Amino acid sequence: MRTIIGGGQIVNEGEIFEGSVIIEDDRIVEVVKGKETPRGIFDNRLDATGCFVLPGVIDSHVHFREPGLTDKADIECESRAAAYGGVTSFFDMPNTVPQTTTQGAWDDKMRRGHEESHVNYAFHYGATSDNVADYSKLDKTRLPGIKLFMGASTGGMLVDKLGSLIEVFKTCAALGLPVMTHCEDSTLINENMKRMKEAYGDDPPIMLHPLIRSEEACYESSALAVNLARQFGTRLHVAHVSTEKELQLFEPASDEPTRPLPQITAEAVIAHLWFSHLDYQEKGALIKCNPAIKRPEDREALRKALVDGRITTIGTDHAPHQLKDKQGGCAKAASGMPMVQFSLVTMLALVDEGVLTLTQLVKLMCHNPARLFEVSKRGFLRPGYKADIAIVRPHDPWTVTEEVIQSKCGWSPMLGQRYDWRVAKTLCNGHVVLDEGAFDSQYHGEAIRFRLPESGEGKENA
Repeated sequence: MRTIIGGGQIVNEGEIFEGSVIIEDDRIVEVVKGKETPRGIFDNRLDATGCFVLPGVIDSHVHFREPGLTDKADIECESRAAAYGGVTSFFDMPNTVPQTTTQGAWDDKMRRGHEESHVNYAFHYGATSDNVADYSKLDKTRLPGIKLFMGASTGGMLVDKLGSLIEVFKTCAALGLPVMTHCEDSTLINENMKRMKEAYGDDPPIMLHPLIRSEEACYESSALAVNLARQFGTRLHVAHVSTEKELQLFEPASDEPTRPLPQITAEAVIAHLWFSHLDYQEKGALIKCNPAIKRPEDREALRKALVDGRITTIGTDHAPHQLKDKQGGCAKAASGMPMVQFSLVTMLALVDEGVLTLTQLVKLMCHNPARLFEVSKRGFLRPGYKADIAIVRPHDPWTVTEEVIQSKCGWSPMLGQRYDWRVAKTLCNGHVVLDEGAFDSQYHGEAIRFRLPESGEGKENA
């Protein structure tokens, strides 16, 4: 199959230009600048006139809930939501049932991804206090990294004893595996919750959530992670940074694309970039997440860090729950929200607000996740790369209604939100999965490969 995407504005590697993308089967073979349509015989012509052509989004932080929690979500429906949102690759987190902390559990998830996912898939391996010996046996070419929960709320996956943390950081440094951390200090959180319950009862009001999961709890844990990474030379990616204070821990990444990313990097997620604690008044527990959404000043600092390089990637922390579980306050309401379908259009709204540019968005959502996790042949519009592409149309207003929500839980904190950008088409490995709202439910994505040397390209689909 030979496909051409023509007539659109291509956004790639710091440039925006009119041109065409030529695809053969699952790979890009040429990116052509200029208005002239390249000559040739094409089986499929996609008109992108009036649209922008981007690399497909790589979301390195989702919770698709399968196995064991499929009343909330599953790989099929959440990968469909991803495709509707222009997300062509996801990395799923290990806090499922069973937890992805053994080779067998990880193998089972890979099988489920192969059978069910509509886009490309990968699964983080979860750290526990006693599974460090497993890491050397893992296939690093199929694994994004090790997910380490240094904060409460994840049951048996909490690792907060210094000796265990040292073993994780030291081992991952020796193996060249990235560590992605959830950083909140459990002791401080528990103390804050106890104090709030004494003052407000067994289920403190939701407005107090950012005081329980406080700035101090986030900073102390993030600072510990950064210090351990520096001590052992570990590649560290701190997930969902939520405070202005934490940003002091990170050095700005260079704008020069040939320079490597810093050893220690930070992620921001959509919830902390879009909402502030003032939104609890309207949204209530629908926007309850861990770490908590905090002050407008924290949100503004995170937005500035998108531009100055202290934030390296944008994820969603997509974490669906049934609506009944989102009722209550700080103690009773579940933490997490579904966001993968609306991440790209939300960030495009911030482009319209002048928070960042379109090229910066593509760097943060496409290029940098691929660079950081050493994804093979994805994340850029380059000859030889997989044809993972999102085509988005500006000035095409629509509103989020229950009918458009693809996530299994059936709700979204973005319900009622009006957007001026629309994901017109999503291509995964050269296949049109989404075309103006029409979805190909029969298509399945591929397992993502990592850390393959150029000479190992031929083994990519082994």
